[in-house]
Amino acid sequence: MLTVRYFAGAREAAGVASEQLEVGGPTPVAALRRALAASRPGLAPVLSRCALLVAGSRATDDTVVPDGALVDVLPPFAGG
Repeated sequence: MLTVRYFAGAREAAGVASEQLEVGGPTPVAALRRALAASRPGLAPVLSRCALLVAGSRATDDTVVPDGALVDVLPPFAGG
């Protein structure tokens, strides 16, 4: 089971602030991205530009997400 939290535009696109996902064990970030896009189609266009943090550390698509992890989905932030 994973906890996924969405922030800013990702939250709006997902339609929820957070959710629990059953993934069946350690999962690469790339597979998690595909699963999230499939389950929440409005999130798909935003997700490819989002950074994913696993347990507070930025993850690459090759990062393996352990069962029980907290995953944060952060869209790019504008600012100056």
